[in-house]
Amino acid sequence: MHEFRVQVGPAGFRIGSLWEGPIRTLEELYRDYPTPTITDYSVRLEAVSFLRRFIRPSVAINGDYMLPDAAPLPLAHALLAAEMAMNVQMALGWRRHLLLHASAVEKDGKALIMTGESGSGKSTLSAMLGHMGWRFMGDEFVLLDLVTGEAMPFPRPISLKNDAIAAMQAQVAADRFGPRMRGTPKGDIRHLVPPYKAVQSMGVPARPALLLFPSFGFDAAVRPVAPSEVFARLTQASTNYVALGEAGFHALTGLVKDVPARAIDYRNGDEALALVNQLWDALA
Repeated sequence: MHEFRVQVGPAGFRIGSLWEGPIRTLEELYRDYPTPTITDYSVRLEAVSFLRRFIRPSVAINGDYMLPDAAPLPLAHALLAAEMAMNVQMALGWRRHLLLHASAVEKDGKALIMTGESGSGKSTLSAMLGHMGWRFMGDEFVLLDLVTGEAMPFPRPISLKNDAIAAMQAQVAADRFGPRMRGTPKGDIRHLVPPYKAVQSMGVPARPALLLFPSFGFDAAVRPVAPSEVFARLTQASTNYVALGEAGFHALTGLVKDVPARAIDYRNGDEALALVNQLWDALA
């Protein structure tokens, strides 16, 4: 089995694959990342059967933790399979931090955390801000320290979907992108390698300063979000809140109590950036 190891934030991964191609792609995509000596999780890209290794190759999403009903993906989408398997390891196995399905960027030691349903634009916003003077911290998980409440970076390559791909290709050099995967369950996907600074400083936490709940496709607007609604939304956005018990409760209630929250609507990237800057400047 071909193997690749990578450190992302505090977590180390070993990724094994029956096929060499996905490993070569991962090596290129994670070229700026360190290699861990000891890994936390193993991911395996395996064929669903012997014949499906060679005939219409089909990749099972396996690892230390697995979802029994996870559908396999075609070999052309092996990079997505690896990403999904890494997500499963974190979601089901990580206990050192409170995990939120969210994106985050940092400026002046303070973190802007964005969470919402798929298609809300949080990944695109974090990618845009990460190339406009902010430090990109992650677009899949935000890791909150259970004692200090600080956000720890988890800056994996940014998963851009559909129209967001063209938007970022207009701003970023072509050699920062991975291959385009067409026709995935989420549409077209292309990964963007984060700025080098984001990877070099992925051991540096930031203090959460603003929570945003973005919604794409509506007239520009800003709305306050009540603490009770914030708490409810974040429990739904967390993959390990229940497993952490009391520690998770205290970390989440501390975030809700100490950090202002807003919901924003927008129709395009320029509107979103204007609203983000407006809200951020108001914190000063």
